Amino acid sequence: MDRVNEFLIFIDGFLGSAIWFPTLLLATGIFFTMYLKFPQIRYFRHAIAVTQGKFDKDGARGETSHFQALATALSGTVGTGNIGGVALALHLGGPAALFWMWMTAFFGMTSKFVEVTLSHKYRSVTEDGTVAGGPMYYMEKGLKLKWLAVLFAIATVLSSFGTGNLPQINNIAAGLESTFSLDPLITAIVMSTLLALVIIGGITRIARFAAAVVPSMAVLYLIGAIAVIIPNIGNIVPSFLSIFSDALTGSAATGGFLGATFAYAFDRGVNRGLYSNEAGQGSAPIAHASARTEESADEGMVSILEPFIDTIIICTITGLVILSSGVWAEKLDNEFQRADLRFVSGAYVEDNPDHQRQIFAYLNNDDSTVGNFNGALRIVDGRMRNEAEVTVLHARSFAENVTFSRDGAPVNGELSVSDGRLDDQSVLVSGESLLHSVPLTTEAFTRGLFGDYGQYIVSIGLMLFAFSTAIAWSYYGDRAMTYLFGARSVLPYRIVYVCGFFYAALADTTIIWNVSLITIVLMTAPNLVGILLMRGEMKQTVKEYWERHEKP
Repeated sequence: MDRVNEFLIFIDGFLGSAIWFPTLLLATGIFFTMYLKFPQIRYFRHAIAVTQGKFDKDGARGETSHFQALATALSGTVGTGNIGGVALALHLGGPAALFWMWMTAFFGMTSKFVEVTLSHKYRSVTEDGTVAGGPMYYMEKGLKLKWLAVLFAIATVLSSFGTGNLPQINNIAAGLESTFSLDPLITAIVMSTLLALVIIGGITRIARFAAAVVPSMAVLYLIGAIAVIIPNIGNIVPSFLSIFSDALTGSAATGGFLGATFAYAFDRGVNRGLYSNEAGQGSAPIAHASARTEESADEGMVSILEPFIDTIIICTITGLVILSSGVWAEKLDNEFQRADLRFVSGAYVEDNPDHQRQIFAYLNNDDSTVGNFNGALRIVDGRMRNEAEVTVLHARSFAENVTFSRDGAPVNGELSVSDGRLDDQSVLVSGESLLHSVPLTTEAFTRGLFGDYGQYIVSIGLMLFAFSTAIAWSYYGDRAMTYLFGARSVLPYRIVYVCGFFYAALADTTIIWNVSLITIVLMTAPNLVGILLMRGEMKQTVKEYWERHEKP
């Protein structure tokens, strides 16, 4: 699995982690914001009115209301990205990463407006009588680029696993195990069964489920977050200041956090912002295509609300909880995941500024004298005895009080390490280090008025958020399969989707996140190219819409 993870990281280096991708994503949103004259601001109130059904007309094609379509799309975006993704962004990029998540959301409101409008305009009725839409339809009918449509549809199927399936159940299982000590196998069985029961009903059942669950889970999460922010209210202003002050410089080292460059914070913030709100990815248009309306721009305006709710509200709340509580820079007891664990040659100490800089360079793949350790660790009663030869790193931090155990008993003897990795995968390594993803958010929620009970809000919220995301993405995937192979391909797809959901509950978290990073890019890049090519038609569609309606 180590080799698999390293391969995924290598591939991501040319895709999501390469500077061209976050630049293209942000630049597309900025271009359309200027080109359409800030629709995310000018049309915001109108979008709320449309969502409330004030402009509904009888007899319009579609299977869901505007609100149900919005709730379905939100259920696909409000997921682990809001709980674990924000925590991962802050872990990697520091407070500056949250600023770039905001930028992605603000300009992403326009990107989503464009992609939803165009996709809804070219939606089709399938052979089984259901409505199907998404970027593949505007690519084929509007751009006349069938090959691009096929590429996008294939990427959507892959991304339904990489974005909506695998990371969601993986985080549910991790959260329930850490909070309730629930065996991931039990989580896999129960949640996979529930998933199958919901997605069999298609978009109608999915939309009803989303409309009922999304508002409830948002309120629950908000209550838990406010309970943390109140006792840490004195840290809110400093947290905001650090977000803005670090935005163009990167975040300096503090506590166990070794710092982050501007480029790293920018890249991680934009990537995590996309993972959270999916603006430009082309997923939400598939849900919005089912809305009952003949006005494509109407539904496009409804989608403006998604990045605002998802990132500017919910992700900001998560970020403030983590930053104000201070846990993002604290080392805490945890079990080390192999993908985050490194053994490097030499004795490096955190109090030495030069050692900090060298390790920071090593972690960021810059020029560094630090090398991976190869050799044997001498372990006595679970403790390493050759500290002068080896330094243990975990989760981008100097690990402390490291212990080694096997089957619940301390290890004695030698453990072989090759290229910085422990060879014996049966050994459990524990100690103090930084946390990231869901465990970091969970710890932050215990620093409030509810104390340790705050972790239950995270676990329940995560379960609802992530499960609803998996449900929405099953619909995105089956619409893509319908486009590629027809309605008869939907059932086999759903079976594989449920099986993948079951498997991912038991898999390595870090590998799952790296899979998602790659599949997001494979889906997003063709969509961004597509909407840029259709900029003229988009502008004309909006103009014609306002000719039929009173401008706000």
